[in-house]
Amino acid sequence: MIRLRSPVMLAALAPALGLLDLLAYGVFVNQPERGIDAALAAGRRPAAPDLRLPRLGATQPVSLNAWRGKVVVLNYWASWCPPCRDESPLLERWQKKIAPRGGTVLGVDALDVTSDARAFMRRYGLDYPMLHDGDGHSQRRFGLTGYPETFVIDRRGRIAAVQRGTVDDAFMSRSVLPLLEERS
Repeated sequence: MIRLRSPVMLAALAPALGLLDLLAYGVFVNQPERGIDAALAAGRRPAAPDLRLPRLGATQPVSLNAWRGKVVVLNYWASWCPPCRDESPLLERWQKKIAPRGGTVLGVDALDVTSDARAFMRRYGLDYPMLHDGDGHSQRRFGLTGYPETFVIDRRGRIAAVQRGTVDDAFMSRSVLPLLEERS
């Protein structure tokens, strides 16, 4: 029978327990913020996190609050992301559809090179406003887990829907159109 209190056994277990602690800490710290998802699942609309980023190609930051009063389809993307390429024409089509009704698509190009992002915009004919988060610092506040991800924000600055992955017409119809009818 092995005695667990022997010094040899404790010395052997100490590194293993230390590694388990380190692993648990890493999982806890790198867990995406799921407050948004939990609030939406409970039927609440959480306030959109504060976002201050420069427009793509500029240096002066712009606040997400600049679009308060509009329904905002906030889309995180990158030029190197194949699914982002797939959904870009749909987002541009929806920009044209919702802009006259008080809505906008607002892109956030993240973890990307500005020249690549601009080439992407030209290639896909994207005319909606575009912000740039070169180092990706803003994505933690939204709990991003990958690209693309889209947050639908109502006129009062609250998140009404989230799509972790590509959006489609059904998501946009279900999540955006009713908000365009709401008063702020």
